[in-house]
Amino acid sequence: MTSTEQLTGERADLLETLRKHRGFLLHTVNGLTDEQAAARPTASELCLGGLVKHVTNVEHRWMLFAVGGAEAMERAEVDWVGQFRMAPGETLAGLVERFQEVADHTDELLTALDLDVAHPLPQAPWFEPGASWTVRRVLLHLIAETSQHAGHADILRESIDGARTMG
Repeated sequence: MTSTEQLTGERADLLETLRKHRGFLLHTVNGLTDEQAAARPTASELCLGGLVKHVTNVEHRWMLFAVGGAEAMERAEVDWVGQFRMAPGETLAGLVERFQEVADHTDELLTALDLDVAHPLPQAPWFEPGASWTVRRVLLHLIAETSQHAGHADILRESIDGARTMG
């Protein structure tokens, strides 16, 4: 299979759900300036551009895991603080473009990956020692992560200009 439009069943349902929540997140940043996207309008340290950047990085790293396991995932460096902020010189358009590139790559990978293939999780205090995740579980995690941050983004957007994207 080479096109995600040809998918059916569970795989199609999971990808459609991930796409829907990606769309919610992207809708929250539609029409914003770079300054608005970098703003932190609540008590939180989060900004809309940072959420797009974080979700992009999370999806990228988890797809490395889906293909090559923990070792592949851990090769991608993570700026644990900076991933939630827009750095000087970053633009919302650039962050959204990277988000789309990662999403397209994920969608293409998921047309062919066996959802039942599992890899041991990286060693981290938030993972059960010795646990493994299937590609299916990774996809479910990406849906949850994207959905959670789309909700955060909705609150931030409403705080910036009163726009509500999810209700």
